[in-house]
Amino acid sequence: MRAAYYSANGAAREVLRVADIATPNAGAGEVRVKLSTSGVNPSDVKSRQGSRKITVPRLIPQSDGAGVIDQVGDGVAPSRIGERVWIWNGQWQRPFGTAAQFIALPAAQAVTLPDKTSFEEGACLGIPAMTAFHAVELAEPVKGATLLVSGGAGAVSQYVIQFAKIRGATVITTVSSADKAKAAREAGADHCIDYKHEDVGARVMELTAKRGVDAVIEMDIVANAKLLPGVLRPKGSVIIYGTGGAEAAIPAAFCLVNSIRLQFFLVYELDATQRARAIAGITGALEQGRLVNRVAQPTYRLDDIVAAHEVVEKGTIGNVVVTI
Repeated sequence: MRAAYYSANGAAREVLRVADIATPNAGAGEVRVKLSTSGVNPSDVKSRQGSRKITVPRLIPQSDGAGVIDQVGDGVAPSRIGERVWIWNGQWQRPFGTAAQFIALPAAQAVTLPDKTSFEEGACLGIPAMTAFHAVELAEPVKGATLLVSGGAGAVSQYVIQFAKIRGATVITTVSSADKAKAAREAGADHCIDYKHEDVGARVMELTAKRGVDAVIEMDIVANAKLLPGVLRPKGSVIIYGTGGAEAAIPAAFCLVNSIRLQFFLVYELDATQRARAIAGITGALEQGRLVNRVAQPTYRLDDIVAAHEVVEKGTIGNVVVTI
């Protein structure tokens, strides 16, 4: 099969290669998926750059993707052959990701993709949508609650906005340009704050009648922890799924006096119950036509994997997708 891989950490142009390698077979409890698409996430880029040191001779990157099951292993129903699926944790703690024509992985990690959802859209779901669903669930927004979502045009934040709106929340989000504000509003954001030109705290207090938001869903606690005292109500929550550095300066006195809850989580490490709830929530929203899955344009061919990684490094609106 054709696959992209790297054998050392480093810059995309220096380490990524595309070549023919052996096609995997489904083992016991596994399915093999003939991939149509592969999603490129920031975590894939960071891993290749060196956030997780490569410890195998060859690593096929990327955890998200979509395609059709073409082979099943022992213990898996043969009726799954021909099923359209999307994939989660394809490359997490394994050397064989979705940047290839085929992937063999545990059957539970290939989830039925509704017929009306394209393979390009399916490649957006694994990390971004599952992160977003769990973040909103942890925030526990009741109808009428107000959430502040950082980076409203980001891949995860786009889904956060939509899942929060499904629960009846009011969503305020931060953006850095008119194009990003447009994308956030298209996802359903009620209010956009341009943090480059507006005082985020002042605008949040204006929009919440000086009450503050019930929860913050945060993509980079290192960059944004300083904003918490100006935006969050007493006994509010901060749900953190990302960090731009190893350590953050937390406003500890504010958090202590106001009984603020800080909840960190890593999407790769959801337990079985959390994972099942996220999959059910995503599937239901897809079937009901309630999710906008924003695929960045253009998409890239497998032979253009370097360009796909480089555009993720630069930043883009929507999920970067490689077509296989």
